[in-house]
Amino acid sequence: MKTQKIYKILLLVSLPMLLSSCFAAKEYQRPQEVISSEGFRTDAISVDSLSMASVSWKEIFTDKILQKYINEGLENNIDNRVALQQIIAAQAYFKQGKAGYLPTLNGSGQYGNYEFSENGSSAALPNFDQYNLGLNLSWEADIWGKIRSNKRAFEAKYLQSVAAHQAIKTTLVSQIATVYYRLLSLDEQIRITKETIIARTKGLETTKALKEAGDVTEVGVKQTEAQLYTAQAILVDLNEEMRLLENTMAILLAKPSTKIERGTFETQNISVPLTTGVPSQLLSNRPDVIAAESNFINAFELTNVAKSNFYPSVTLSASGGIESLEFDNFFDSNSLFSSLIGGLTQPIFNGRKIKTKYEVAKAQQEEALLRFKESLLLASKEVSDAMYSYKAASEKITIKENEFNAYNTASDYSRELLNNGMANYLEVLNAEENALNSKLGLINAEYSKLKATVELYKALGGGWR
Repeated sequence: MKTQKIYKILLLVSLPMLLSSCFAAKEYQRPQEVISSEGFRTDAISVDSLSMASVSWKEIFTDKILQKYINEGLENNIDNRVALQQIIAAQAYFKQGKAGYLPTLNGSGQYGNYEFSENGSSAALPNFDQYNLGLNLSWEADIWGKIRSNKRAFEAKYLQSVAAHQAIKTTLVSQIATVYYRLLSLDEQIRITKETIIARTKGLETTKALKEAGDVTEVGVKQTEAQLYTAQAILVDLNEEMRLLENTMAILLAKPSTKIERGTFETQNISVPLTTGVPSQLLSNRPDVIAAESNFINAFELTNVAKSNFYPSVTLSASGGIESLEFDNFFDSNSLFSSLIGGLTQPIFNGRKIKTKYEVAKAQQEEALLRFKESLLLASKEVSDAMYSYKAASEKITIKENEFNAYNTASDYSRELLNNGMANYLEVLNAEENALNSKLGLINAEYSKLKATVELYKALGGGWR
């Protein structure tokens, strides 16, 4: 008799399995429309099968002081540490999803004392005590892939949190490097401006002496004095920017504002070949793109879960234990009890809740797909922008070098002409002012080239390895 019951339960469980092939959850496949062979414009810098993003940041940034700051930032930065906690939380859900295939088992123990009213319907029943100790097991068959889809959704959410952490690392590395290079360029500009102030202070004394000798008018003196003030104002602006950037660096390193130790601008050089790789590599290199796809996978699998709610659920429940009205007989073999129940539940009317959940899941899946596409478009734009910024900075450096050489030569010639009485002092002042501005502009162009290289490295997804 018991065998027949078991057969009935097994038949109940196996029947939906025969139909599952018709309604099984869909397998995820990456949408082909998000991958374009024209993902970004690469005519500015060589394209190679190996992207510079695959190179460790330690090979990109060889300055030992900068490496120390990047290590410190990765260890202490608040955003980075918050992301790590988010990974731990997502990992806990992922483990929960993996355990979805396992049955649930609950233990229970009860003691009851029953005393009936003498005036009630149970007056004829005697008062009694009852002791119960049992185990309850419940298991749901994953006929429609609901548990599997839930597991994959949790896995995708975990991978999204990992990718989000990698994206923070990529951004943090690029921010620290950019601020560091800017500080070095400011140091160089401050050095040049201080030298200019010293020279112009001496020049002002010379101009005053020339005025007393009758060789220069008061206009020449005031022009020289104004030039000195201009240089002093530039120095104030440069020092202000330097202090603010040091505070920014301190925040990135998660420590109080302090002076930032650094090397020299002229020794900085990024010698790693600038290769962008193929567009599809953005899918495996850029953490934000990986996170966007993981979010789409999560939405895709949750849509499978929502769809599976339309179909019947098959459960198997078992319970057993010992029960007795007398504690002395509690552990007697006659106190044993057990039950085995197979069930099939098919939703019929539920206030449209299942359909609403499915429609919402479909809409969220489409939204996640659009965000995935958007992340690739943004990635391609950033790669293209960085490449052209690098190219423009390289061209500008050459132009600025020629410009500075021309202004510097003009300044030397104008002084010689002034000494020979063939030029006025105003021409000398203009030539010197132009030479200073050109030199500061040249340093900015060199910094822009370094910054564009960092931006290209970040745009390609480098920095988290």
